[in-house]
Amino acid sequence: MQLNYESSLPLHVQLKTIIEKQISQGELTGQIPSEREIMEHYHVSRSTVREAVNLLVREGILEKRHGSGTFVSLKPINQWLGNLTSTTEMIKQMGMKPGAKLINLYKLTPSANIREITGFNEAFFIKRVRYADDVPIGVECHYYPVAIGEALSRYDLNDATLYEIEQNELGIWFAEARQTIGGGIISEEDAIHLNVPAQSHVLIAERVIKDREGTTVEFEKAYYRSDMYNFQINLSRKFG
Repeated sequence: MQLNYESSLPLHVQLKTIIEKQISQGELTGQIPSEREIMEHYHVSRSTVREAVNLLVREGILEKRHGSGTFVSLKPINQWLGNLTSTTEMIKQMGMKPGAKLINLYKLTPSANIREITGFNEAFFIKRVRYADDVPIGVECHYYPVAIGEALSRYDLNDATLYEIEQNELGIWFAEARQTIGGGIISEEDAIHLNVPAQSHVLIAERVIKDREGTTVEFEKAYYRSDMYNFQINLSRKFG
């Protein structure tokens, strides 16, 4: 991926995006190339390189170590499709410390779109920011049947795993889920939660979860930082 010198997008922003992509794809790990190496490779000025790197440092993607250089500080989190696992489980599997902060919770009348997806005429809404090694990686919005949501609200939902409370405390067992993944622009409010620039592109994952009786027990719409969250699926081909 190269810079477009005729684009209206500033070169340092383009360079930042390239470095982010290299990190998210695992092409860039450990110590990143020196300023001079980046300058020579992309044919840009030292100030352009420094602006791009400083943006990534402010977002927690890179870290500067005095006397050593600049290093990748984040490990992208991979979610394998086909397994119904919680964000907490996935973060732990990647060797990172999971965390969550409750933003708000209340009963509401869901939008027409969510009513169509879930069948909920009323819903209980829970919104949390998710963390990996104390870095915000996503904003998760959960919609539940009112009875389930009100039961969940009686627990401390900071740093809690909702799936575990539902199964171990409320006796709700998940049987199947349908998930869709796309992209979009994050809202200004959620950009602040994730410590990313306004109008940032994020991954948007929607998941409908059903219990053993086929009843919808949860709808989740989550916004994940695209520099830290990857979805991966293993494919195979049958012969004969």
